[in-house]
Amino acid sequence: MIGRIIGALVGREIDRRDGRGGLKGAAIGALSMGAMRRMGPLGMLIGGGYVAKKAYDRRKQSRGL
Repeated sequence: MIGRIIGALVGREIDRRDGRGGLKGAAIGALSMGAMRRMGPLGMLIGGGYVAKKAYDRRKQSRGL
C-alpha cells in the first residue's frame, strides 16, 4: 500500500517536471513502483527521499529563501 502511494507521488513529481501532464507520469510512477518493490526497503527509502526532497525544494522556493 505504501509502495503504491510512493510510486504515485514519484510519478506526479516527474509529471510536474515535464509540465504537460498526462500518461507519462503515471507510466513512470508504475515502473518506479515495480523497481522500488524489487529493491525492498531500500527502494522505498530512495523513492520516499526523492519525493520529500522535491517537496522541500518546492516549499523553499515558494517562501523565496
